[in-house]
Order: sequence, then structure tokens, then C-alpha cells
Amino acid sequence: MAWVYVSIGSNTDRERYILSCLDALAERFGALQLSSVYESEAVGFTGDNFYNLVAGFETELPVGQLSAALKAIEDANDRCRQGPKFSGRTLDIDILTYDQLTGDCDGVKLPRGEILKNAFVLRPLAELAPQAAHPLNGQSYSELWQAYDQASQKLWPVDFSWQGCQFSYSS
Repeated sequence: MAWVYVSIGSNTDRERYILSCLDALAERFGALQLSSVYESEAVGFTGDNFYNLVAGFETELPVGQLSAALKAIEDANDRCRQGPKFSGRTLDIDILTYDQLTGDCDGVKLPRGEILKNAFVLRPLAELAPQAAHPLNGQSYSELWQAYDQASQKLWPVDFSWQGCQFSYSS
């Protein structure tokens, strides 16, 4: 079994699609570890704010099959793949890490570069797995978040419940 972290984001009917995503992930992969949900401004385009979080879970699927399963969840949640790369979306699920694999694995570049570039990925990952080490540079996600220019991208936690339990709290 491999341990995987994925980022989840939505800026269209955000709560509905995040909840649907979590249901689908739990049904397919079992128990999930979840970060808080963060709201952030769109990066790379002008659009509605996103909800973002990171989920961790175990899988027996190889990287390519996992990627296909995540794309199927996106597609089942009305993901449109015809628009520009940087645009609004119902659901975006990206593999961040798959154990400590690095490089191109079944067409998926690991670890995902956005870990080091985007607060909406790094902050929830640092919250969920503070002591876990980035597969390339060996720094913990907590250390990476502390060193990150936190003023460069605004994001804030929001109240969020799933399956009757509140797991995310605004400050």
C-alpha cells in the first residue's frame, strides 16, 4: 500500500463539489486524513475564490491508475476540460506525493511542483503532515511553510463539515 497526498480545489459551487469529492474518495479509498479547508483568491486568472484542502489516504493503485481514478471523480463532478488551463472549475484533484516517489511516474510528475509554489497547497499539507519530508529537498512541510512568503498569496480557513463532523474551523 502506498500513502498518497492529494490537493482538492473548487471555485464553482464549492461546498457541493468538495463534499461530493470527499464522499467519492472515501468510497474508493477508505479512511481519509483531511486538512482544514482554506479559501483563497484565484491564482493565474481573475475568478471566484477557491476552497482548497489536502487529503491523505492509502491506495494499492499504481500512480497511473490512481491518476485515472481521480480524473474520473473530477469528470463525475462536471469537470470541464475544454477551457484555458487557468480557469474556474467544479473540481480539481492533483496527486501531490505518492510515498517518496520522484520523477515522471506513469505520466505524473512527482512530487507536484505546486507544493513549493502555492500557499493553498503547502499550508494545508503542512497542517496535515507537518513532519513529513518533501521527497526532493528533505525539508519537512512545516519547515517549508515557515520559510514560505506567506504574504504572497492570501488564504484563510473556513468552517467546513463533512459526514456530520466539522473538521475545519475559521479563526
